[in-house]
Amino acid sequence: MVVQTASNSGGISTDGLPPVAPISLKTIPMAGVLVDVYGLDELPASVTRVSCLWLHHQRTRNKEHMKEIAARCVGAWNELNGTSSEKGERGLIALAYDQRNHGTRLVHDPANGAWREGNKTHAQDMLGGIVGMVGDQRVLLDVVESYLFHESGEEGKQRKVIDHHLALGVSLGGHSVWQLMFADPRVRAGVAVIGCPDYMNLITDRARLSKLSTYSADTGAATFLGSKDFPPSLVAATCRTDPKGILFDTSPIPSSSSSGSSSPSSADEEESQRRQILIERLQGKQFLLCNGAEDKLVPPRCGEAFTKWFKEAADKYKEARISVDERTYAGVGHTFSVGMVKDAVEWVREVVKGADADIAAQARNGKSKI
Repeated sequence: MVVQTASNSGGISTDGLPPVAPISLKTIPMAGVLVDVYGLDELPASVTRVSCLWLHHQRTRNKEHMKEIAARCVGAWNELNGTSSEKGERGLIALAYDQRNHGTRLVHDPANGAWREGNKTHAQDMLGGIVGMVGDQRVLLDVVESYLFHESGEEGKQRKVIDHHLALGVSLGGHSVWQLMFADPRVRAGVAVIGCPDYMNLITDRARLSKLSTYSADTGAATFLGSKDFPPSLVAATCRTDPKGILFDTSPIPSSSSSGSSSPSSADEEESQRRQILIERLQGKQFLLCNGAEDKLVPPRCGEAFTKWFKEAADKYKEARISVDERTYAGVGHTFSVGMVKDAVEWVREVVKGADADIAAQARNGKSKI
């Protein structure tokens, strides 16, 4: 594969893939946000249960950039469902909306730029967008069924319920999918494409590459975090919302051979707390992580320590039933490559195929179905 050029950074590559079949699109205002809904017209009349695939786009792009992956995922499910003995019982729709300060919600274009592009508040702007996207997403989870199927169940109409949610995000959207998975139990599966679960490490590395005066090669994150370019309030916000921050605060991530603490009792307590967080926030959830080995904008190394720990924890804490599928694509830069697209479509299809089993497992574990 060819490394993606900067001009198409974060874009979706489909060269060599078969053409995507046309799909219906309805743009519906929901809770003050314009939401593109793909696949409503293709839902069989007999459908009673619906899965929602929420799509989070890249920085500097907009919701329209998710049309291709929406059509491929919904089309793949409809093709499978059309040959199933249980045809029509579950449907899949895909939904996309603009990240804050993007597309129809743009209020201040320079704020979407990085430090190298002259934006002095890059760290604040990007985290604010990610956290805001998660907040918007949670509101939309609350209301989406009432907007789409408020007339279902009336005389002569088949009742439809939305009982299953999953998300796919690219670049900035990959970061927000990571945070969403930790934030809301209703989102059962997430595809993070060229995204990062360790915001502080990603932005610290970007400060180094941008040669900011607040970054010192000698002290690194120790002096950058808490500086004017990453103020203390931003550190606190990151620790509340970002996966690495939630589990480790500003502390280093311990290796598998290290407790991360000089006190055995303290280490045991910290491990118990992290185990509890994983069970409470992620029980039964599924992750697909797609990274470009040659990605310069969101280098895999920035999330490597956390992802390694996360995969080991998922394997160790069997009761959490967390599935982590990490795939790194040789020769691929900061792009949603053809290989990633193929893998994501197949993975989403399998997740939707297993939706009823997941809902039943949640019920057995005392979890709400939505």
